[in-house]
Amino acid sequence: MKSKYYERLSKGFPKELHSDLKKVMEILPLKNNKFDNLIHENNIKIVFNNEILLIPYRIYFNEPKPKFESLLTENQKDMLNCIYLRHHNGYLREKRLNLLSKNSDKWSTPYIFQLIGEYIYELLPIIDKKINDKNLNYHIKLKDDNPKYWQQTKSRMISYWNVYYRDKYPKLDEYLGVKIINRIKKD
Repeated sequence: MKSKYYERLSKGFPKELHSDLKKVMEILPLKNNKFDNLIHENNIKIVFNNEILLIPYRIYFNEPKPKFESLLTENQKDMLNCIYLRHHNGYLREKRLNLLSKNSDKWSTPYIFQLIGEYIYELLPIIDKKINDKNLNYHIKLKDDNPKYWQQTKSRMISYWNVYYRDKYPKLDEYLGVKIINRIKKD
């Protein structure tokens, strides 16, 4: 029987990955958590490869035990890491971003892209390395297919710079988030 959590998480991945997602779901510790609702009700709606993905805004469950993670394939581990890129704990998002493999597939793009518009500066140098010549076109395509989402991401990034980082980076164009956005903006 599929859980409500499987249903919610499956909407955040292309249909072709759902068999792998089932394996990932088997190791998620969805019981005995301190939160009643383990997945935030709001979603990030994105058009991706002609599919509509609904990526959870935040998740509130703990990490699986490493011994269970070790049983996953590289692709499944990347899926797991993408799920945890939506975790409420910023340190955990940073850890999981670092754990994404160098070979992570294009379906990880929306998860990485979302982090550009978040408030944690420490994610930006990692994102800067993750968005490279190999996958920049995936980010450009995501931007082109989701103009409203692109605008929201840019606006959030600028707002967080203004509130938290303006003293350290007085000129907006010195801020790493803007440099990343400008790379994606180029067609």
